[in-house]
Amino acid sequence: MDVITEYAWIAWLVLILVFVIIEVLSLEFTFLMLAIGSVVGLLSGLVGAPWWLQLLIAAAAAVLLLLAVRPPLLRALQRGADPARSNVDALLGMPGIVVETVTPHGGQVKLANGETWTARTPHDSPASSLEPGTRIILSIVDGATAVVVPVPSRPVTPDEQKEQS
Repeated sequence: MDVITEYAWIAWLVLILVFVIIEVLSLEFTFLMLAIGSVVGLLSGLVGAPWWLQLLIAAAAAVLLLLAVRPPLLRALQRGADPARSNVDALLGMPGIVVETVTPHGGQVKLANGETWTARTPHDSPASSLEPGTRIILSIVDGATAVVVPVPSRPVTPDEQKEQS
């Protein structure tokens, strides 16, 4: 067992290298915390701790780092993130107009951004078909098909009734 303690530093260096490489590929701070825990294990071995104590110290340090340091680092990283939606997420909720009759099996709509999409209504929708000129909202993108619902008609307010009279 003395041989394990004598050459444990090599194992720690390999673990540190592996954890750092995985962290560079994943970028979520989990393996960084494990690598730092391994550095603590390496340092404890350099001061003469037996291999089993090195392992316990490294594990305790890694768990402590994962619970205490990683969450604030993730929050700091996400604080600078771009809040703008992109790709398909930017299309969800976008208004548009029916160009070609839309049924649960197909049709076409033109979205507010100018794109024309193949569209369909949801299979469980009460509106089984939407005629050209109907205002819609894109609710889901299913592959290359926009699933659309008609814009809900809002009730007329008393003020609007007075204006129409």
